[in-house]
Amino acid sequence: MEPRSSLTIVCYEGSITQLHIIGDEGAPRLPQSFSIDSFVTTLVRLPSLTVLRLVSLGLWGPLPTKLTRLSSLEILNLTSNFFDGTIPPQISSLTRLQTLILDGNNFTGGLPNGLDSLSALAVLSVKNNSLHGSLSESLGSLENLRVLALSNNKFSGEVPDLSSLENLQILDLENNALGPQFPAISNKIERIVLGKNKFTFGIPEKVQSYNQLKHLDISSNRFVGPFPVSLLSLPSISYINIADNKFTGMLFKDLPCNPGLDFVNLTSNLLSGKLPSCLVPGSEHMVVSYSGNCLVTGDKNQHPVSFCKNEALAVGILPHHDKRKQVSKTALALSITGGIIGAITLVGIALLVVRNFIAQRAEKKPPTRYIEENASTSYTSKFLRDARYITRATKLGALGLPAYRTFSLEELEEATNNFDTLTFIGEGSHDQMYRGQLKDGSFVTIRCLKMKTLSDTALSITWMIQVLAEYFSSSSTCPMGLSGAGYLRNTLGENLPGHSALQLPSGYNLPLLADYMRKDQLQNFLSGSNDFKSARVKHQDKFDIYDFGVILLEIISGKPINSRKEVEVVKDQLLASIKADDASRKSVVDPVINSSCSNESLKTMMEICYRCLHKDPVDRPSIEDVLWNLQFASQVQDASRADSQSSDGSPISPMQSSRLKLTIKQ
Repeated sequence: MEPRSSLTIVCYEGSITQLHIIGDEGAPRLPQSFSIDSFVTTLVRLPSLTVLRLVSLGLWGPLPTKLTRLSSLEILNLTSNFFDGTIPPQISSLTRLQTLILDGNNFTGGLPNGLDSLSALAVLSVKNNSLHGSLSESLGSLENLRVLALSNNKFSGEVPDLSSLENLQILDLENNALGPQFPAISNKIERIVLGKNKFTFGIPEKVQSYNQLKHLDISSNRFVGPFPVSLLSLPSISYINIADNKFTGMLFKDLPCNPGLDFVNLTSNLLSGKLPSCLVPGSEHMVVSYSGNCLVTGDKNQHPVSFCKNEALAVGILPHHDKRKQVSKTALALSITGGIIGAITLVGIALLVVRNFIAQRAEKKPPTRYIEENASTSYTSKFLRDARYITRATKLGALGLPAYRTFSLEELEEATNNFDTLTFIGEGSHDQMYRGQLKDGSFVTIRCLKMKTLSDTALSITWMIQVLAEYFSSSSTCPMGLSGAGYLRNTLGENLPGHSALQLPSGYNLPLLADYMRKDQLQNFLSGSNDFKSARVKHQDKFDIYDFGVILLEIISGKPINSRKEVEVVKDQLLASIKADDASRKSVVDPVINSSCSNESLKTMMEICYRCLHKDPVDRPSIEDVLWNLQFASQVQDASRADSQSSDGSPISPMQSSRLKLTIKQ
């Protein structure tokens, strides 16, 4: 037979190896007298079939398991029929299968078990069905998979880790209920479609290195935080759709774009600034949409800047309620956690100022506003503890702090009239302070660092070391044994559990130099060792994180730590107790904390403490990660207290316990 568009039969050595039967698009369901079982019984008499395409034929009924007798199948395409019921798990026995397409049917249930046995599978497409449930981790082991298309179903929960799928080029998950974490994908991906799901938080930084990415659609989700403008200039990008999210950030006219970019949709976000010149359509082929933001465009389809600021402030992550009943002794634990978070928030803000030259709103603060948000238990504690994929502004937003952005030098000069002496406020040991006013009328305080060269940095740090030495020599007891920042008025020991509530002073003028307090290292530094200085400058924030980890370790263990060796011993004990059951923590954790904190809150603090003490600075969390995890621990503890009070007959109604009231200061 000559091949036709509706029928193609391919034979090889006297056997039929390919059968393609294509009906008209939208073909109706076959009559009631049709038997899918009899039809498949006929098909399995062709044992040499490697390709079977039965498209738009009106086939209906459950897919017979006897179809799996066609053990030579490499391509199976049953698109646009009326198959129903579950996808038979026996399909995983077709070990030669390279392409499985079941789009446009009425399949229900979840993906069949055993898909990881299909090691040759390159295309898995089940779009436009009624499949539901979570996605199996086994999808991450299909190392030859190139296309994963699950759109227009009812899948929910996290997307499994797909980062090991080095061949994956297309990921289409549109119109499900997946999330909240952005999927982990290999950097060879070309097409990402996540629209109409429940993905939230920010876009992981790794996405900005997807040099082969051509198509990105993450519209109609719950994404928050700054929009990474570098996506506009990815070398292969041609399509970007981020509409209907809560992305923040300021755009500038001179932002670069890929010349091949022909579709951009920024509609209904919280973007401000000016539309980049590269997004002004220069040809009839380029489509750009940007209404519903706070951009300065001169048209009426934009909100005022204040709208975006207020909306950004209202974005927050609600606590994961611990349903287990806890003991009522929570007052001490809450005060400890509050003190830790207060101190770390100050440290975090200081670091962000130094690194990014950002402006802090310091002069006029509007009255405190109260924002109520519906509580949700959809964010697991494991995800909230693992903050690698969450952008800085998202984490700070979850803490009730306003989102921030980096200002250009030109903006700062304009705000201060080129740093006019009339705007000078004062100066510290290594910075100068200026007041300024931004274009939107906001008043800001600008810190100008004096450390402009490596030698300046060395001199500043040398001075700080001298101050530390004087402080240690004048103190009868070194508050940390390894570091001394933030304890000029009280030692940590005086504030450990069993004493007064923990109140950490807000001083961050002294560096935490735990990793470099050994005499030989100090000598190398003072004598001008370039390796030492470059390492210190490169990982400054991560060295500070180690020192805070020591502080947190003392708080958790309830005893002072006087040497690096003691840190390692207690750290190992901490790790062992994290991996063991809750009861084993009693040998490491201070009894007062152990009896007052919920298990989940305590475990979160222990885990972030351990991560802070990694030997390699690169492996330590950022200050934002620490903030995020401690805030989560506090929220879990709040939830535990609320549940406990409710169970004890306190006047907390079910309606009150299902909502969270956030106090936010602009």
